[in-house]
Amino acid sequence: MRPLIFIAVTALFSSSAFASEATVDPKDVFGLWTVRGGTALIQITDCGDGTPCGKLVHVVAPDAGALLDNQNPDPELAKKPLLGSKMLWGFEEKSDKWSSGKIYDAESGKSYKSKLERQADGSLEVKGCIGPICQGQIWTEVKLD
Repeated sequence: MRPLIFIAVTALFSSSAFASEATVDPKDVFGLWTVRGGTALIQITDCGDGTPCGKLVHVVAPDAGALLDNQNPDPELAKKPLLGSKMLWGFEEKSDKWSSGKIYDAESGKSYKSKLERQADGSLEVKGCIGPICQGQIWTEVKLD
């Protein structure tokens, strides 16, 4: 009798876990996200055409408002505050993710090809790519109540 109870309990937990994973839309990337390490917040909204655009809305730094985009190769942009800067744009919708977009790396002043995909656990995998080689990190959604 015990094996039947174990199987029933296992099936119950497995199906509920599966159901919660099935409710996550991998293309639903809109919201407020904290980057790996918790040093910044990125707000991802609709660019106006249904595709995601992300901007830097918070930086953990003593005087974040004074941070300039000084690594930007465009001299005019290098004089502007980093807060509010566009960090993600130009994505194309694929079957289960966003790809062919761009991500801006403020530390280097460079933009890279990018991919975005919501994970089953609700986190967001963000990849920056040079050619076929991609490097990614996981961002965590910030829930505002």
